[in-house]
Amino acid sequence: MTNPAERLVDLLDLEQIEVNIFRGRSPQESLQRVFGGQVAGQALVAAGRTTDGDRPVHSLHAYFLRPGIPGVPIVYQVERVRDGRSFTTRRVTAIQQGRTIFNLTASFHRSEEGGFEHQLPPARKVPGPESLPTVVQEVEKHLGALPETLERMARRQPFDIRYVDRLRWTTEEIKNAEPRSAVWMRAVGPLGDDPLVHTCALTYASDMTLLDAVRIPVEPLWGPRGFDMASLDHAMWFHRPFRADEWFLYDQESPIAVGGRGLARGRIYDLEGRLLVSVVQEGLFRRLER
Repeated sequence: MTNPAERLVDLLDLEQIEVNIFRGRSPQESLQRVFGGQVAGQALVAAGRTTDGDRPVHSLHAYFLRPGIPGVPIVYQVERVRDGRSFTTRRVTAIQQGRTIFNLTASFHRSEEGGFEHQLPPARKVPGPESLPTVVQEVEKHLGALPETLERMARRQPFDIRYVDRLRWTTEEIKNAEPRSAVWMRAVGPLGDDPLVHTCALTYASDMTLLDAVRIPVEPLWGPRGFDMASLDHAMWFHRPFRADEWFLYDQESPIAVGGRGLARGRIYDLEGRLLVSVVQEGLFRRLER
């Protein structure tokens, strides 16, 4: 299986080992910890597998408690908190080597007519995704060629990411930069037609670039790192149906960073400017010792 989108679908396809208990793979990657978006996406799959499937998820709230170990399977235990007439609630605990590493609560809502709708327009107009270079193209333009480690990561990347604002490489370029970032994203291949897979794939993607907004005024996004960062908690609200293998704009900003923690929030739009998903995350930032 060589297509990164197919690998993502396979990663989200959990093994059921008992009623309300699932096991997810954790690829052996050259990372310090398991990618948070993977754990969140897999946990949401586990929650969704215990519902009737006729109620899409409308929100999730999660805490990253311990770093996951790459290459070690993760067990997801689901608690069926509520099965009401309109809402279904599930609580998921992710366990690795006997220790809880992640908690998620997800709520599912039976679709209904609300009687009215409104939406604020997107905060700014941006160029379309097809007119922007890929991240690989921007890095190659700056470095001349991809380093071997980045080339391996690029080959396994399940999402095509295109930054609306060009990548900054030096401290001079980040002077007076606002804590904002926007990227176009879509899966690099088809993800099938299961709405839960698309929701969980976008949950995976939502953790990929959101904390960039916190770092932008402090250091270039690419190049040597001065800070280590880790997700602390993550919340999402799903407003409209979508496909994660079609272009979506992820508009991100950080209203505050203080006390070693930075808050970031994102709004996800489709090509027509319709708001699909709202995201909020807090991350921990620590200066790396040299």
